[in-house]
Order: sequence, then C-alpha cells, then structure tokens
Amino acid sequence: MTFESNLDKYADLAVKVAVNLQPGQDLWINAPIHMPEFVRLITRKAYEAGAKHVHIEWQDEICTRIKYEHAPEEAFEEYPAWRVKALEDNAENGGAYLFIESGNPELLKDVDGKRVAAFSKSAGTALAKWRTYMTSYKMTWSIIAAPSAEWAKKVFPGVSEEEAIRALWDAIFKATRADQDNPVKLWADHNEVLSSKREELSAKQYKKLHYRAPGTNLTVELPHNHIWRGGTANNATGEIFNPNVPTEEVFVSPHRAGTSGTVCSTKPLSFQGKLIENFSLTFENGRVADFQAEKGYDALSTMLNIDEGARYLGEIALVPDDSPISNSNLIFYNTLFDENASCHLAIGRSFAFCVENGTSMSPEELQRAGLNDSLTHVDFMIGSPEMEIDGELADGTLEPIFRKGNWAV
Repeated sequence: MTFESNLDKYADLAVKVAVNLQPGQDLWINAPIHMPEFVRLITRKAYEAGAKHVHIEWQDEICTRIKYEHAPEEAFEEYPAWRVKALEDNAENGGAYLFIESGNPELLKDVDGKRVAAFSKSAGTALAKWRTYMTSYKMTWSIIAAPSAEWAKKVFPGVSEEEAIRALWDAIFKATRADQDNPVKLWADHNEVLSSKREELSAKQYKKLHYRAPGTNLTVELPHNHIWRGGTANNATGEIFNPNVPTEEVFVSPHRAGTSGTVCSTKPLSFQGKLIENFSLTFENGRVADFQAEKGYDALSTMLNIDEGARYLGEIALVPDDSPISNSNLIFYNTLFDENASCHLAIGRSFAFCVENGTSMSPEELQRAGLNDSLTHVDFMIGSPEMEIDGELADGTLEPIFRKGNWAV
C-alpha cells in the first residue's frame, strides 16, 4: 500500500467510522495548522458523504506557547464566549465534532504551571455544558490523530525528522487498520467484538473489581445497574459513531466513593503539554489521598487539583496486553494510543451513559447513583503483562477477568 492510498483510507475512516457523517449534517474539524492536505481530504470526503457545512478550526501550537509565555495573567482566567456558543450551537443543531490530535507531548514543559491550571479551570467551567453533551453522547464526536514533527521525534528518536514523521504515520495507519484492505469493514467487525465483551461484563453486574500488579493493589466498586461501554456509541438521534479511532477498550464508570488502595502508572502521561512519568495514586474512600511521581509531580498536582472531583475516578477501562497497539511495543506519548495499549483509569468526570437511565438523570440523581462530577477527565495507563483482575459478584464470589495482562475468559 502507498502512503497516499493509506491516507485516503484513513480519511474515509474519519468520515464513515469516527463520526459516521450523515447527509445534511454539519462537521466541525479542530485541526492542526501543519496538516492542511489531510484536512482538505477529510473535508472533500465529508461533502461527498452529504455534509451541509464543514467548519475548520485551525490550531497552531507555536501560537499557543507564545500566549502562555507572554499573555497577561488574566488571559488565562477567562474563556472566549463566542467559541462556547459556537460549539454548543453545533452540538444542539445535530452537528458532528472531529478533533485531530497532533500535539507536542512536551509543548508546555517549561511553562508556569499556575497559568496552565488557571486556563484548565476557566475552560472546564465555560465548556461544562458542551462536555456534558459529549459525555452523555447527545452529540457526535470523535478523536483521531496525525503526526507533528515534535511528537514524531519523541516516539522515534535517533532518526531524521522526515523518517520519524513517516514512521509515526505508518504506526497510526497500522493502529487504525487503515493500512489494510477495506478498513471500514474491519472496523465493523472489531466493533462487534467489543460489543460482545461489554454485554458480557454488563450481564455479570460485578460489585467490585480487584486489581493486582507490581506496585498496584486496588479495589474499585461499581455502581448498581452499571453498563459497560466500548467501541461504538449512539448519539441523540440513534446514529452510531466511534468516539475514538483507534479503540481497543471496554469501560465503565465506577462508584465515586468506592475506590481504595494504590495504583501505579505503567506508561508516561502527557498532560497539557507536560510529561508525567512513574507516578502512583493512593485512594481512600474513593478520593486520592496521596500521590507520587518521579517526573512531572507539579503537573500531576495540577491535574488532581482542578476541582474536588478531580480527586475521584470517573472511568475504569479494560484493554488486553495482547492487542494491536500494545504489540507494536511503541510508547506513543499520546493518550489516544497509549490508553488503547493498556488497562487504564481516568480521574474526573464520569459517564452518565454508564448507568441505567443515566442520560435522563439530573446531576443530583447521578450523584446519588454514585457517579462523579468534575471539570476534567484524564486517562492514565496502569496495564502490564503482570496485571491480574478479579470481579467480585454480589454474593462475594470472585471470578478471574484478567490473568497475565489478558482476558481470562
């Protein structure tokens, strides 16, 4: 397969699988400024699929860093109201949102953490309604990726920039199945596998999950009538889409107050342009009571202190070690890929659709159901070939779910 043919198939996946664009639907693309040809290809395919309007929002990381370095302090304590309204209007009018991830994992490594924290809080507050649309699947949205030079060199050091970018493109094509014949059909088959696994787990209605691995001894309680998700989702009108491409996970939201023990990370986490490595969290009654990090302690502290809900879990996800991205033996320094190579957890906001009738519940009802609320939602990786997980049934019986990093059944 040539690069051009793989890129064409990847753009097809973005339109037909990621957002599954419908005739008459608008598409908002949040795109890196260094990827004009790829964005134009997606735009063309979107109109061919019947899009009414395709809106492009270009992002320039260099300008982002310049702002963090030179803007006044008050600039990070407010968020543009025009953008909030535009995003909400797109969602409320049935539009789709596609985010093309292409970030430098260490873009803000030398930036004052107080500025990053202030902007995180202002953005989280301003976009709370829109993010509720996302986390309740009331809108169509998806995340895909494309290389940047800085990201590629981080994943593939020791080669030229051009070689690194091509190598990262090849890794993305492989992870998304874009390098194979008829990837749209392959994704339909893959989504069926994930659907079968999530239905099996939902039927079990485990009371708790018990995690064991080097440095990890963690118990996570699940809410009553929880629902496992993964692969495809359905928007407010019933249309299917894939929120993440690639994805290898099945996931659920845990009970806010039911996590105890310690968990260790197994892959670096890029959080707001800073790397956090070799960190651990200790939970008591659901809340992070202590945390450590060999690198990026201040960034981890910022992550956990955005608001009170950031100290609680909003998601647990199961990914077998024997899976395509894991088997690549690459560390992507990008959560979209690394979380799909490893079991992971997320601090922050829970998913309303992970409990029965959750999308029709009020915030107070969701809280009573045991779900967490927060301005943030950040995934971090904990899986390894040593990971073992047991499910505890209502009567206290333990059943193996993972052994040696893979499904036990």
